[in-house]
Amino acid sequence: MTPRDASDDSRWSDLDRPPLNAAALRRGLVQEGGLWREVEVVRSTGSTNSDLVALAGAGKAAEGSVLVAEEQTAGRGRLDRQWTAPARSGLFFSVLLRPSEVPVARWGWLPLLTGVAVATGLSRAAGVDTALKWPNDLLVSVGGEERKAGGILAERAGDDGVVVGVGINVTLRETELPVPQAGSLALAGAVSTDRDPLLRAMLRSLAEWYGRWRDAGGDPAACDLQETYAAGCATLGRTVRAELPGDRAITGEAVAIDGDGRLVIATGDGVQEPVGAGDIVHLRPA
Repeated sequence: MTPRDASDDSRWSDLDRPPLNAAALRRGLVQEGGLWREVEVVRSTGSTNSDLVALAGAGKAAEGSVLVAEEQTAGRGRLDRQWTAPARSGLFFSVLLRPSEVPVARWGWLPLLTGVAVATGLSRAAGVDTALKWPNDLLVSVGGEERKAGGILAERAGDDGVVVGVGINVTLRETELPVPQAGSLALAGAVSTDRDPLLRAMLRSLAEWYGRWRDAGGDPAACDLQETYAAGCATLGRTVRAELPGDRAITGEAVAIDGDGRLVIATGDGVQEPVGAGDIVHLRPA
């Protein structure tokens, strides 16, 4: 799908959901010597991740390119789950990173790093408590209930790049939620749902964490990423069921995040098993 430019706002009538100010975002984020080189806002597209992967493959996007959509019609989460929301009700964006200084074996930390950056940025700018569900869901509390308000998806872009996509529900109302387990910043009592400062806060936090991780050669312990992720991870200390590829599942206590970003699960028979991919179900409250 061809992205539609965000400059044509005439068909939008929801005054509670003003469009993003692309020019102001560029002024605030694109700085000499900084990570972000280009910020583009489009009105609607299928998937910002797919678009940016294609641009990178065609040599039309540099590291630090940011693509933001006011609406995604074919957004994807992990395991190719659909991610849809009303126009301008959330923040849907992708960034292109080329961590050439970091061994490819450590690139698996990028979605976890993004989770830390997003949670940190939103806590500062929205004033809402957030937590991370391994590996890449953002959780908020709505009426004392843990709900998913965002997700992260990382995809390779050629041999030297990674596109990381983020989707955050900002102003979704209860009647607009795709599933009852979903939430939004507004429903979680955010002090601000102005998407411009929220996006700037997340991208500045991402640039900071990415710089630290890259400067450390991707070592998650040396740049405090491993410790910070664990501190904000709602999965640790919980009884979980990991639904693994090949129709296999294990149940136990999530006890650690290892140096490769894997979730370590202690099973009932005393075995500690690291899980690098799979669907995690929280079986009891924190």
